[in-house]
Amino acid sequence: MKRFLTALALASIAFSGAADAKDFKEGSTVRIATEGAYAPWNFTNSSGKLEGFEVDLYADLCERMKVQCELMQTAWEGIIPALQAGKFDAIMAGMSITDKRKEVITFSRNYMGSPASFVVLKSSPLSDLGVKLATVSLADIDAGEKAAIDTMKAALKGKTVGVQISTTHENFLNEFMGDTVTVKTYDTQENLDLDLAAGRIDAALASLSYWVPLLEGDKGKQMTMTGPKMDGGPFGNGVGAGIRKDDQELADMFTAAINAAIADGTISKLSTKWFGFDGTPKD
Repeated sequence: MKRFLTALALASIAFSGAADAKDFKEGSTVRIATEGAYAPWNFTNSSGKLEGFEVDLYADLCERMKVQCELMQTAWEGIIPALQAGKFDAIMAGMSITDKRKEVITFSRNYMGSPASFVVLKSSPLSDLGVKLATVSLADIDAGEKAAIDTMKAALKGKTVGVQISTTHENFLNEFMGDTVTVKTYDTQENLDLDLAAGRIDAALASLSYWVPLLEGDKGKQMTMTGPKMDGGPFGNGVGAGIRKDDQELADMFTAAINAAIADGTISKLSTKWFGFDGTPKD
């Protein structure tokens, strides 16, 4: 999904103090952090209660692991340093599995896959970026995909594109379009959406799993997706639970529970409920 930390931030994390490894087993207490501001992955409803895809999923996984879980709301910025410092034991917050992150923490297997997409106002000339490909993989870019990226760069040249700060989407723009567009960052996706709706930015980039529910509701009725769906490369390999490297046993427990949730259709059911499509990982 969405999340990425800069190389500088990750380097500072690597040299920060880390919590001691814990002995996780059946009956252990596992503290899980989520952001609570990234619907429908995780968000706070009108009554102040956390809900969303990952809120449902964490309860299911904890039951499968036979552990006692505590769900904690934590700001996105600084979430990995807080994990390293031992303030909680795992992160379930729409965090994409990237090579940069794997330098400082480990992950469970992925529990959701979702490509990225640009969204603009329906009235915008950018509603058609002129790209013929429906999907672009950045893991191994071929000639057609390079041409698609060049076409997007030409269409977006001189425009302002909004992204949530410290995300895979910000990293993609900086890596592939930094010399073409003005990148505007936001502390939350909700504030980004407000600026897009008001026409203060030209386009926004986020995960398909975020856009689909938004565009089906009143808040997104004037917006539309444009251009190809993109994955791989800076977007990582799906979303998983982030865990301290010293706690590989806990990562393995999460992976086993996720495999079981995939096998019996729970991931399919929950992702369809919250995102409107089956986001079960293919690997």
